[in-house]
Amino acid sequence: MTTQSGVPLPPDDISRKLTLSHSDDPMLRHVSIVGGTYTVLVSGEQTGGRYCLIDMLIPPGGGPPPHRHDFEEMFTVIDGEIELMFRGQPYRAAAGSTVNIPANAPHAFRNDSNRPARMLCMCTPAGQEELFLAVGDLVASRTAPPPSLSQAEQAERMARAKALSAKYRTELLA
Repeated sequence: MTTQSGVPLPPDDISRKLTLSHSDDPMLRHVSIVGGTYTVLVSGEQTGGRYCLIDMLIPPGGGPPPHRHDFEEMFTVIDGEIELMFRGQPYRAAAGSTVNIPANAPHAFRNDSNRPARMLCMCTPAGQEELFLAVGDLVASRTAPPPSLSQAEQAERMARAKALSAKYRTELLA
């Protein structure tokens, strides 16, 4: 078998294993960040760094501040809706919508509705899931309530995000 460019495909890497995950598996890493719960379904470690897949449960009012990063990010809204800001322009994405954010483009999203929104988020290459795990708080499940953080604890999480963002190829813009 050859690829379109005529270069033979490499042999199967039998050291890599099949990944089968379920969003509600308590053994997965569920992290509370910016008011939502992000469940790492497939990590960069499992894909050889090619991509990661994250199940995002975004409560009303939740979502990250404006930011950008040097990797592609794609969302598919499974339930609810989000308001996106992309390069200063507003967009709305409802259940069934898929949005691709090009690398380096400034963006943000927010759940402005009165019910939770749920999205699948793929980042390629992987690494964003590691930032979430370094900055957020682990919770027991995808639907567990986030920890109740004091203003000082919230400020510490934001300071940690700002300090670590460059390491994870991300720039916070607010």
